[in-house]
Amino acid sequence: MLWFIGICLAVVVFFYNEPECMRRSLVALGVPDSIIYSDYAGFRTFDSMVRCKEVFGQDSVTVISQRWHNERALYIAQHAGLDAIAINALDVQVKHAYLKNHIRELLAKVKVVMDVTFHKQPKFLGEPVKVG
Repeated sequence: MLWFIGICLAVVVFFYNEPECMRRSLVALGVPDSIIYSDYAGFRTFDSMVRCKEVFGQDSVTVISQRWHNERALYIAQHAGLDAIAINALDVQVKHAYLKNHIRELLAKVKVVMDVTFHKQPKFLGEPVKVG
């Protein structure tokens, strides 16, 4: 929707095991394949946000995920020097998945505070990718 109304000029799909699935879904919805960039080295949200700035050369980002994940992504984006906003997607409604995700998120938030405090770098930074 953001692309269709002209807010989003390019899409970078992150997370090492999901970009192709995300790409296919976006193309099926009518987003041109030519504006979709895949990041296969976004092993975790921390890596993805830092790589968005350092590899993909972005100064601003819109994160679309569940609220609990967006909170962490925005925190990381701020520390990576990105101007970021988030759009909250619907949460998973499966009870065991909900509990698992929230426990995992609690641990991830502790880890990301340590990462920021100790100036951790992504597992792979890589060469710059021209977007647009």
